[in-house]
Amino acid sequence: MDISVLVRTFVAVFVLADALGNAPIFLVLTKGMEPQQRDRVVDKASIVAIAVLLSFAFGGQFILDYLHISIASLRVAGGLLLLLTALKMLEGELDTPIIEQGRDIAITPLALPLLAGPATITTVMLLMSESPNAHFSVVVGTIAAMVVTWFIVRQAGRIDKWIGAEGAVIVTQLLGFLLAALAIEIGSEGIKELFFNVATRF
Repeated sequence: MDISVLVRTFVAVFVLADALGNAPIFLVLTKGMEPQQRDRVVDKASIVAIAVLLSFAFGGQFILDYLHISIASLRVAGGLLLLLTALKMLEGELDTPIIEQGRDIAITPLALPLLAGPATITTVMLLMSESPNAHFSVVVGTIAAMVVTWFIVRQAGRIDKWIGAEGAVIVTQLLGFLLAALAIEIGSEGIKELFFNVATRF
């Protein structure tokens, strides 16, 4: 097992899932529910999110090959997507999704896109492509991050009372700063690879 890949995956997925930042949204979405109902919603959302991430982790390369998208292009796009997400976190934007009556909130919007959004899916695909000999580490890191996220979201009520609204904003911004650095790292690697590929053609 590659520990460095595992740690990088864990940090990236955990930051993007933004459990602390999403805790207030979860409380809004489950307002009026009994504690046991809330726990079932979190359990289902976490399972769906893990399934989606692992599906794209193993099937993402096939999609890229079918669409003729290079890994370098995916790195640049992924870096930009992560950076946009990080900027929103740093700016303290917290958009509460509009819920349609009768919709299963465990799937949408809790699992998709709050826990497993486009940025998270792209990141997992990138990590799998960058670590051909460490796929197990990426899988373990992804599952570990989602398990920790599951635990935090399950404690949403207690965390909200403990850190308060201001505390959640501070934590989200700190995670946003870390995510911005990761986004630049991923994007810059993609740009370097694109320029190298162009240079070798001439």
